[in-house]
Amino acid sequence: MRATARRCKELVNGAGERRWLCTLASMSHKFFLPLLFILTSLSLMAQRTPIDTSLHIDFESYDPPSSLVVPEHHPMSASFPFVDVHSHHWRMEKQDLHKLIREMDSLNMQVVVNLSGRGGKALKGMMDNINKSGYQDRIVCFTNINIRSIDDPDFLEATLAQLDYDASIGARGLKIYKSQGMTNTDKAGNRIRINDPRLDPIWAKAGELGFPVLIHSADPPAFWQPHDANNERWLELKLRPGRKRGPDNPASWETIIGEAHDIFRRHKNTTFIAAHMAWYPNNLEKLGELLDDIPNLYVEIGAVIAELGRQPRAANRFFAKYQDRVLFGKDSYKPEEYPTYFRVLETDDEYFPYYKRYHAFWKMYGLDLPDEVLEKLYYKNALKIIPGLDAGMWEGK
Repeated sequence: MRATARRCKELVNGAGERRWLCTLASMSHKFFLPLLFILTSLSLMAQRTPIDTSLHIDFESYDPPSSLVVPEHHPMSASFPFVDVHSHHWRMEKQDLHKLIREMDSLNMQVVVNLSGRGGKALKGMMDNINKSGYQDRIVCFTNINIRSIDDPDFLEATLAQLDYDASIGARGLKIYKSQGMTNTDKAGNRIRINDPRLDPIWAKAGELGFPVLIHSADPPAFWQPHDANNERWLELKLRPGRKRGPDNPASWETIIGEAHDIFRRHKNTTFIAAHMAWYPNNLEKLGELLDDIPNLYVEIGAVIAELGRQPRAANRFFAKYQDRVLFGKDSYKPEEYPTYFRVLETDDEYFPYYKRYHAFWKMYGLDLPDEVLEKLYYKNALKIIPGLDAGMWEGK
């Protein structure tokens, strides 16, 4: 190396390439070989096909199929006959109930609960169709009330009378929509709170009638959060901008949810079912605390299966601990979507998609719930709290 260095000094100063080579030659082998490797790699990379930097794929479009090769199971029906406690059939008075029952049978759905009974004359039309078709044991209707008329002098008397009438013609529960606490206002334009004291006799009446009250309070908390890159519901809010709410529009999420919890606690003789796992499916520890605190409260899993599917171990532990307090619900009635619920609840499959990407861009995993838990989720808990269900329909199945 010393001889090489002396030779370099003899070269003409203007020969830049020679000076560069001599400098390299003067380096110790410790530095020379790694540098040579780097330069060679860069040269090879430069010869490759350049990346098309003009290609643009947005978040909505980027959804590559998984390359995982793992066992898959696709149950098309539930492993036990089940009760769907959260379904909507708005025109059941005219609905082809024979077709509905055929679809239910294909899913192993023993009973469907139509939460959209509407009450009064509309409910009577639905019950007439059910009775005429002979499906009184398969189709249950909950009634609804008009809370927007709360300022009317006869509101309370008329509403209590309606509940008595609806019970007499076959209603088996009361459904309260999310409009209560969000969009329902009195004549002065004030938001009617869920725990408005004028409604207390109604919750008490439901308890007297043996009606469970299934209540949808608020919406996912992400709807109240800034619509930015930190919001998991960013895509949904982009595609459904009407779902976005300001921090206090019409009240904070915590306020609305807290009003519902208040009536649950104060009306201990009434059974309440919090729709959508009380909007705590992504915080099961908090939901467990709520169930511990309020013994007359149940929850159902409608429209939140994607939240459960991304936390299979935590969800499995939750269902094991609270197996007596959770009901099966779906919300929108679309037969082709039920198998996703069965797959999450019953299998140990890995990394599979939800059917609405704007609800859940992540992949899900099966909870692999044991039969003891599945039986309670699918029907045994419903038998405890929904009046008139025939337990004999499950004998031998």
